[in-house]
Amino acid sequence: MPAAKSIDAETNFPTARPSAAAIDGIRVGVGGWTFAPWRDNFFPRGLPQRLELEFASRHLNAIEINGTFHREQSAAVYANWRERTPERFVFSVKAPKRIVEARALAANGPAIARFLQGIVALEDRLGPILWQLGPYRKFDGGDFTGFLDALPATVAGVPIRHALEVRQASFANADVVKLLRERGIALVYTDSAEYPNIAEDTAGFAYARLRRARDALADGYADAELDAWAARARTWAAGDVPADLPQLAPLATKRDQISARRDVFIYFINADKQRNPAAALALLRRLDAA
Repeated sequence: MPAAKSIDAETNFPTARPSAAAIDGIRVGVGGWTFAPWRDNFFPRGLPQRLELEFASRHLNAIEINGTFHREQSAAVYANWRERTPERFVFSVKAPKRIVEARALAANGPAIARFLQGIVALEDRLGPILWQLGPYRKFDGGDFTGFLDALPATVAGVPIRHALEVRQASFANADVVKLLRERGIALVYTDSAEYPNIAEDTAGFAYARLRRARDALADGYADAELDAWAARARTWAAGDVPADLPQLAPLATKRDQISARRDVFIYFINADKQRNPAAALALLRRLDAA
């Protein structure tokens, strides 16, 4: 695979951070990189649209690819994205709608395998796979277990990390947490007024999707809110669960063995989307300063 292209030399735009590496294991980003309002408040004026990924990946250290929910991409496209981003940058990838919204989740093994065969072209840029279950899907123990068992730990020798987002209250139960812990699948913390918000330790990494940005605030969030998320990120990275986030009380015990540190992925998603890059940059500044 060719090395990443020297986009910085081509564009001469400044990079906000010296490296795309995680900060003590913590990565912060946004969903996607193509959004017209960002051309007025994130991307430099006049930046060609073909270089927006290059710019975003040199100011953030992760991006969640949301477009794959509606349209799967070829291995060649994933390889192209890899070549255009710097070393140590990573993408999380949202799984296709046709899989997570199928009538029977457990019957999706072949579709899951085909999807994952393409994304491994991201190689070292591959972060967790996000499996988002819709708000109308109720918990069915047998079907859900069969689905989890179809998620492989590796594909073509590439380790695969899985993160599950639930949007239906019936998934807020001890059985779900137990099944995820047994398989090392992260339960996504979705900071939302609409969906269950559950902060449980189920994997060797943590994954949060923050959905409360407000257009009235320059950074999308108040300073105190961003300070709190920086503290929570460090708590997750240290291997613990933030005490101020909701957990399932009956299952508040730790795993038998917990790593001293773990990776953390935090994405600012939806809400007043035009403020998400500013929120991500503000959180990265707090983590960098520490």
